[in-house]
Amino acid sequence: MIYTLTLNPSVDYIVKLDVFQLGSLNRTIDEEKFPGGKGINVSRVLQQLGVASKALGFNGGFTGSYIDEYLRSETIETDFIKVSGDSRINIKLKTGEETEINANGPKITEADFELLKEKIHQLTVDDLLVLAGSIPSSLPSNTYEKLVKICNQQNARFVADAEGELLKKVLPFRPFLVKPNHHELGELFDAVITSPEEVIPYAIQLIEMGAENVIVSLAGEGAVFVNHNFAYIASVPKGEVKNSVGAGDSMVAGFLAEYQNDENYKQAFRYSVAAGSATAFSLGLCTRKKVEELLPQVNIKEINLGGN
Repeated sequence: MIYTLTLNPSVDYIVKLDVFQLGSLNRTIDEEKFPGGKGINVSRVLQQLGVASKALGFNGGFTGSYIDEYLRSETIETDFIKVSGDSRINIKLKTGEETEINANGPKITEADFELLKEKIHQLTVDDLLVLAGSIPSSLPSNTYEKLVKICNQQNARFVADAEGELLKKVLPFRPFLVKPNHHELGELFDAVITSPEEVIPYAIQLIEMGAENVIVSLAGEGAVFVNHNFAYIASVPKGEVKNSVGAGDSMVAGFLAEYQNDENYKQAFRYSVAAGSATAFSLGLCTRKKVEELLPQVNIKEINLGGN
């Protein structure tokens, strides 16, 4: 079973206006709301691709209930820990140029965190946990390390979709997959990366630091996959980018969904790129139909690792 973890989920409230005037009454022309958070996005895309998952994390209040109800309406199983505060509402103003207002979210107590650790202790060798996104300020900075250590104890695999020190600190625990973008990878190694070819030596360093598989996205320039045996560069489909939110999460979901079919890394990478592009070309998250439409446009080139 695939489990996704969103430590600080949200209700994302999308508000569209012709013009936004500060200090004046503004009226919307359209609005929508849905559950937000990187782990939740992974679960929602997995569901689109026909793969079951269970969403874990913390939620509370009327907003937490909305998150639960929405995911269950999409037949996604949830097992959130209820906390005393309300889950946050993030506002995204779309007025030509997008503006975001993200709330802090509820306080997570030590007792809440202990309940989460108990759930992770129940994972087995047949399970995989996706840890995605930032850590709430009320939780310790080594939260991910504590959780992936439990995964190791239970022989459960895990995916880390995080950046900076969060990513670096979980590498010794051997994540099954990590997925930084090229900016995040560059920041990790104090480098400027502009092409897929420049990604490869740094991705190899992530492998040497403990990662089993690495996917690095470069927006319109393509994507790179590296593990101990293979290195691939993928072209990305052409299309109008309508939405960058959730594209990386869709890449993680696309890879996991296809990999579990026959453990073919090349094909899983192709699905990963198609899923990320399908979300980027959509107003919301991708659909299976859109992913499969884009698959033929994803060309994969194998790179000789030169003995690495």
